Amino acid sequence: MSQNKVVAHYRDGRILKGVTVDFLPTNPTFHLTHPGASPAPEPVKVRVSELKAVFFVKDLGGRAKPAPRRQEFNPGKVVLGRKVRVVFSDGEVLLGTTQGYDAERQGFLVFPADTTTNNESIFVVKQAARQVSFI
Repeated sequence: MSQNKVVAHYRDGRILKGVTVDFLPTNPTFHLTHPGASPAPEPVKVRVSELKAVFFVKDLGGRAKPAPRRQEFNPGKVVLGRKVRVVFSDGEVLLGTTQGYDAERQGFLVFPADTTTNNESIFVVKQAARQVSFI
């Protein structure tokens, strides 16, 4: 079973980092475990309805010195999917592409326009988005 490194951002500002093996975009919950913790802790049950987004990351430690996020697409790169701009309820803006947006679902996956970040993809929780627009 594949482990995904994720950073769960709650709408109240809390952040929880770990690995998950049971995240599905249609399920209301998933479990998160902190890797390397000894003794092995019990997984934390995460309720998607409490989240802003789930960031699937390359490294749980993040980048040593994160660069400012570019809010533009690389003009030399082919774009797969629909370009989307998400404005979260807290004012954060996310620019990327999506292939699976459905207004009836609890969320959707976005691949960030800025490929230099630690984020591989972001599951945006629909309730936490103030505005979703295709560009």
